[in-house]
Formats: sequence, structure tokens, C-alpha cells
Amino acid sequence: MTDQPPAELDFDKPTIARAYDALLGGTDNFAADRALADHAVQHIPGLRESAVENRRVLVRGVRYLAAEAGMDQFLDLGSGLPTMENTHQVAQRENPDARVAYVDIDPLVAVQGRALLAENGRTTVTVGDVRDPAAVLADPAVAGLLDFSRPAAVMLVGMLHYLSPDVAGDVVAAYRDVLAPGSHLFITSLVDTGLPHQRDLARITRENLEEGWARTPAEIEHHFGDFALVEPGVTYTALWRPDTPVDPGNLAPGEQLGMAGIARKP
Repeated sequence: MTDQPPAELDFDKPTIARAYDALLGGTDNFAADRALADHAVQHIPGLRESAVENRRVLVRGVRYLAAEAGMDQFLDLGSGLPTMENTHQVAQRENPDARVAYVDIDPLVAVQGRALLAENGRTTVTVGDVRDPAAVLADPAVAGLLDFSRPAAVMLVGMLHYLSPDVAGDVVAAYRDVLAPGSHLFITSLVDTGLPHQRDLARITRENLEEGWARTPAEIEHHFGDFALVEPGVTYTALWRPDTPVDPGNLAPGEQLGMAGIARKP
């Protein structure tokens, strides 16, 4: 393990993980990432608040999966840079034996993650391309930690909208198919309900990161396949089992940018 930047790190090109870190006010990002985040914030009302809310729904979703659904294995795909209340922290707070495998394409995620998890034997961080399920699932760090003959939770939190329409269906299906009955799939995504700022965010993301597609609620739900959605189904992230009451008729612009859902494999 090393705390030196990976040789392949491009300081001049923004990445998904680092731009998201910049939106959250983190420090694991470069000037290009901050420039993209600032540019997007100038054009998209409530974007920073939406990024924070996506992190909050991750916490609520993982807490549900570990405490109520009984999941003790998690595959967090496109996990991003470590920040407060990561998947392993939430899951292991509910069940100290929970195992979490993080996967992200950004090499900086592995550097930071492995440093954070140096003393946590039930958590791994892997550099991998979510769009190659066979390689991800066969990676020794993933295959050696998670037993997919048992129920597990696969997470595509803030990741689905970075999968292009021509590959997303096959990619998500590959992860669904490997899961045992009783497993869960957790998805959050940029949503398109016809609001201009939703489409603007997808466009800006695609122009600067070459990836970014907002999907209709029906399109998001389609990716759960024949899994049974848990209440309240696919809904705005702020409305997915909020810790405090939220008025559905009075959502802020940032609360209308993404939707979330969790479903169980029969």
C-alpha cells in the first residue's frame, strides 16, 4: 500500500468520484474537479444539496439493508471517495460482522480507501470498471470477501446515470443474476420527470465527463427486473424513508434531481 498518487492519475481531467467529492466539500479533488463542480452548481439549482441528499439516502438505505433486511454482505459499485458515513461504517454499526467490497474506476479511490480501511479486515477497495461485471465479480478482493451463494446487497448509488443506455440493461442484469434469493439491489439515479434542470445536469455531466444520462422513473424501475420493490418504491431520494417528515408537494429543486429504490430478489 502507498500514499503516493498513482502514476496514471490525470490531474487535468475531472473524474466522477472527485467531482462528487468537491460537491460534498471534500478535499480529495483537484482544480479540474472543483471547476466542473462550480460550473455545474452555477447552472443547476440545488446541486450541492442534491449531492448531500444522495449521501443521506445511502445512509438510510444501508441502514435499512443491514438492520431490517438482514444483509451482511455489500458490493458498493462506483463507491466514490471515502467521506463521512461510508457504507461499511453504516453497515458495521448495525452488524459488526458485515462485509463490504467497494469498487471504483478512479485509482485515487483505492489509495484513499485502503488507507482508511487498513485495519478493517471485513472491507476491501478495488479499482475496477463497473461496466465489466465479470471482471468485478471475479476480482480476488471481491470474490474473496463476498459469498454470492448467500444473500447480498448490490449498490449502484449515484452510479446508474453513468451507464450509457446501450450497456446499462446488460450490466445491471449481470449483477442481479449473480445474486442469491433474498438479496437486494439498491439504486439511485438522476431522474427525468420533464424538469429542465434535471436534463441540464445530465447534459453538463455528459459534456464534461463523457457520461451522464437522466432516466424516467419507469426506466429506473425497469433496472430492478423482477425484484420486488420495498416501500416506498422508486421515489425522490428525499422521500425514500426520510428520518424526518418531508412534504412531497414542496420539494426544493435539489430534491428533484434524483430518485432511489431498493428491491428484493424473490
